[in-house]
Amino acid sequence: MPVKPQILKVTCVARSRLFHVEALELRFSNGVERSYERLATRGHGAVMIVPILPNGDVVLIREYAAGLDEYTLTLPKGLIDPGENAEEAALRELQEEAGYGCRKLERLKEMTSAPNYMGHRITVLLARDLYPSRLEGDEPEPLEPMRWPLSDLETLVQREEFSEGRAIAALYMARSRLALEATATVTAD
Repeated sequence: MPVKPQILKVTCVARSRLFHVEALELRFSNGVERSYERLATRGHGAVMIVPILPNGDVVLIREYAAGLDEYTLTLPKGLIDPGENAEEAALRELQEEAGYGCRKLERLKEMTSAPNYMGHRITVLLARDLYPSRLEGDEPEPLEPMRWPLSDLETLVQREEFSEGRAIAALYMARSRLALEATATVTAD
């Protein structure tokens, strides 16, 4: 197992309302020194929810993505607020963004995005036994929920408006988990 580099110095390079860029001066175990930049990790993480209806449809949302300046299809997601755990945040975000509560939440995986440049983590949860429930959220406009058959995931992935890598990975993980459970149920019978 490699030895982690020694952090010699951390300097704030830039800061905005959303982002904090740090420069890191590092010394690796072989003596080589390098400078790296990263988006500093703040907050308590985030959640992404895969809400599955009894008929096997997944609930997606259409929302404005400022980074792309486009409306995109994605899964409900959001930050974990102070004092919340991932399950509490997932239940809140599901109600705010998709208009559903759930009676069963299961963690699928904690994922990172671009870990060479940022330490942001998102916990993916599978939500089942859904029921209508709405909480007021912080979105500037109402989000548009949309149902899609999980059995037709390949068609969804080909749609131009569904491009977020984390959401694609989350749906494939959820489909695999549900298929394993279905196989186990058939085998047990």
